[in-house]
Amino acid sequence: MSGSLSLSCRDIVVRRAHACVLDGVNFSVRAGELVSLLGVNGAGKSTLLRVLLGLIAPAAGEVHLQDRPLRRHTRRAIAQHVAWVPQYHVPQFPYTVEQVVALGRLPHRGLMSAPRAEDRAAIAAAMADMQVAHLALRDYGALSGGERQRVMLARALAQGARILLLDEPFAGLDYGQHLRLLERLAALAASGYAIVNTNHRPDDACNLSTRVALLEGGRIVADGPPRNVLTAQAVSALYRAPVEQLDIDGQRFFRAATPPSPLPPSRVPPS
Repeated sequence: MSGSLSLSCRDIVVRRAHACVLDGVNFSVRAGELVSLLGVNGAGKSTLLRVLLGLIAPAAGEVHLQDRPLRRHTRRAIAQHVAWVPQYHVPQFPYTVEQVVALGRLPHRGLMSAPRAEDRAAIAAAMADMQVAHLALRDYGALSGGERQRVMLARALAQGARILLLDEPFAGLDYGQHLRLLERLAALAASGYAIVNTNHRPDDACNLSTRVALLEGGRIVADGPPRNVLTAQAVSALYRAPVEQLDIDGQRFFRAATPPSPLPPSRVPPS
């Protein structure tokens, strides 16, 4: 497939039950970018990812993969270039962890073909990368939410796609797993992957993303370098909660704004 590694959409409109979920959205991700998409629940983040994957047909607008309309690509071709990790995944069959990860190789070998040596190598490498190799023979449906999330990330890596769309990838992860995944996503982007993730952690987005986009009311209201986009004023407005920012050693953090302390009671006796 010719063209640079990119996935973009222009003037996307999605309506649902007479409501406009996405309203004229323009968005893109290219090789080397780790883009964080922030917004309150219901802002349209997951819907936008599904549009980019071609799982939802917009009422208006168009998606382009590698500078060609997405509708001109087969589903198999799309899967060879774009991998999706959903926020929640309920298995339809009693697969083992290794079998779930192996599903990522289907776009390369087909449904009826036996795994080749390169498929087995990709599966093993992805499980090791996401630290789930020790779970290979476990029932995927019996895993914890955090373990299932890591298995789905391993499936995406085994897929070999260089564009990753991750919907709430940190859900269910403990603090150590969370930090390791942040570092891994940053490393993948630095190596040439194009990554979009949705989350509710402005600190993470500000300190590790190459770009941040804010989605509010079905529209992209800001898109650019993290330090330009994520300010106390912007985060407070987006989440409708007052926050203050702390810039420490080159990193930016946010915390709830401290309300003014009440005045101490007067010690002056009444006259």
